[in-house]
Amino acid sequence: MSWRHRVSPAWWFLAPALAAIAVFFFLPVAASVLMSLTDFDIYAIASRANLRIVGGANYVRLWHDPLFWMALRNTVYFVAVAGPLSVGVSLAAALLLSAKLVRFKGLWRTIFFLPVVTTLVVVAVVWRYVYHPRFGLLNHGLALLGIGPIDWLGDPRLALPAIMLMAVWKNFGFNMVIFIAGLQSIPDRLYEAASIDGARGWQQFRHVTLPMLAPTLVFVGVMTMIGYFQLFAEPYVMTQGGPAHSTLSIVLLMYQEGFRWWNMGYAAALAFTLFAIILLLTMTSLRFRSRTASGLPTGAAR
Repeated sequence: MSWRHRVSPAWWFLAPALAAIAVFFFLPVAASVLMSLTDFDIYAIASRANLRIVGGANYVRLWHDPLFWMALRNTVYFVAVAGPLSVGVSLAAALLLSAKLVRFKGLWRTIFFLPVVTTLVVVAVVWRYVYHPRFGLLNHGLALLGIGPIDWLGDPRLALPAIMLMAVWKNFGFNMVIFIAGLQSIPDRLYEAASIDGARGWQQFRHVTLPMLAPTLVFVGVMTMIGYFQLFAEPYVMTQGGPAHSTLSIVLLMYQEGFRWWNMGYAAALAFTLFAIILLLTMTSLRFRSRTASGLPTGAAR
């Protein structure tokens, strides 16, 4: 029997997709790993003779770079505040739109989902004008309340929270749809049984809805965390990382090092450091979820 007959037909169908993944994913990743161990810069582009292997020097430099620690602090702060806020707003919207008394649910879902399908750069530009210190809509509303104009994007203390608000508004619709799907998968008999036992609104939410939504919460939380760790377009369009680097994120720093200063080796080291952080936090979240699920009833763990 020839080797062609020994190979499963499934592999022939998978081969084009696997080849595309290898060419456009694994090869670039492997090249980036090698690049992070070199001093690849604009001089190396001109001549390979200027390329040197420096080993872990880029990672050592990263450890001692104050800009990296500032970018990491800003990114962690953004994820720690905007992440739970986005999940909370999404869950609240999903619960509201799943209520039996709400009418025109399809219309409201479409309205809430519109920011998700809108181009992020366009949204950032619009919100930049909303935050304008003199002509912005937000300051105009504050003026009606007798509050003076605030430089939202020019104040180092307010710039990152202002970007958080815009990011939550932009992304909560996607998580809302996932939560609605999760809520619809909860059997009505659980709520009927809880009602017979005397449980009302908050008690049903705490003892029925939350346990049954646990897998959905973990998925939404992990995906939101991964997305917010890759914060880039918002500060790039709205503040360029300022003022005083208060909105500088790791991805924005990586972009500046790689495509503004052409320190490609150092930028690759930043990329893999961010990858390691995201991987570690994702594994920790999933491990915590598995331990929590083991303590839940069988139906809730599912």
